[in-house]
Amino acid sequence: MRVLGAALAATLAAVMTLAVAACGPRGQEKTATEDAADHAPTAAPDFNSLTLQAIKRRGRLNCGVHEGLVGFAYTDNRGQWRGFDADFCRALAAATLGDANAVRFVPLTTSQRFDALRSGRVDVLWRTTSWTLSREAQEGVRFAGINYYDGQGFLVRRALNLASAAELTGARICVQRASTSELNVADWFRARGIAYTPVVTANEEQAREAYAREDCDAFSADISALAAARTLLTNPEQHAILPDVISKEPLGPAVKRGDEAWTSVVRWTLNGLILAEELGVTRQNVKAMADDSTDPRVRRLLGAEGEFGPMLGLSKTWMKDALEAEGNYGEIFARNVGSDSPLDLARGLNAQWDQRPAGLIYGLPIR
Repeated sequence: MRVLGAALAATLAAVMTLAVAACGPRGQEKTATEDAADHAPTAAPDFNSLTLQAIKRRGRLNCGVHEGLVGFAYTDNRGQWRGFDADFCRALAAATLGDANAVRFVPLTTSQRFDALRSGRVDVLWRTTSWTLSREAQEGVRFAGINYYDGQGFLVRRALNLASAAELTGARICVQRASTSELNVADWFRARGIAYTPVVTANEEQAREAYAREDCDAFSADISALAAARTLLTNPEQHAILPDVISKEPLGPAVKRGDEAWTSVVRWTLNGLILAEELGVTRQNVKAMADDSTDPRVRRLLGAEGEFGPMLGLSKTWMKDALEAEGNYGEIFARNVGSDSPLDLARGLNAQWDQRPAGLIYGLPIR
């Protein structure tokens, strides 16, 4: 009986322990009301961008761009900024301020660009900058999207009669210092056990000039940059871009970390320009489509239906304003780097997803 009593006592003690463990503070079980309160839905935080507020107060967007890259960001003979990235800056100014000319272009070197964002010197960086993990993790920036899918290649003299970069054994390669281009070249040659001599310069312009002086046998950079550099050489037809693409370079706008609402404003402005091309909205027909289109996707895009601009802290006609100023993605591409420009770059990966051949450009739904 004593053994049975001891066993019964141990069992009761174990049950009591489990009961206490299941209780809330001070050994009391949570009521159904308290448990429901722990899982009650919370309201979404307000959409509020301090960067957007600052832009509206000053009445101007500060946009960081390349110091001078034909096709992307450069000044014409009247001192006006032109190019693919410059047009996206203007479209963003139109979307946020209703005025495409309310933008101050800030030319930045490779080494200056991220510090300019962190310090608030620029509101957005639209400067042929590749989206990488280390840049988001270490540079204090966030990328808002991709507006150009690029890759790194090699520019060489046709007289060398090269068919592939694999034939550049022992070659001198001009490349820009402190860039992904420098790292990509090192990785590509090391992975293949090919010896080469890097000729490292401070910027792309100096790399191009060194190549023009024949201080190196090849110039390696993003293919879009090589196409731009070739147009500036004395005899462009004497130079060729090899078919090798040695990296993935997704180029897009970057903003300062910490203002996710501003990141969304930049992302959805870029996306709206992409979506407009898919839906057939152009600079020429945007007014008519805003008035007459029965397509709900077009009506939402142009502010004829819904409150999508105000959701971002912008006007209802934010995308209509941007499109009237600069046109859709395809128009911006064609006149600056595509078929209507001296670079004459094919759409390639930068074609819309639903075209043939298909590209990677894909408009997210505005709804």
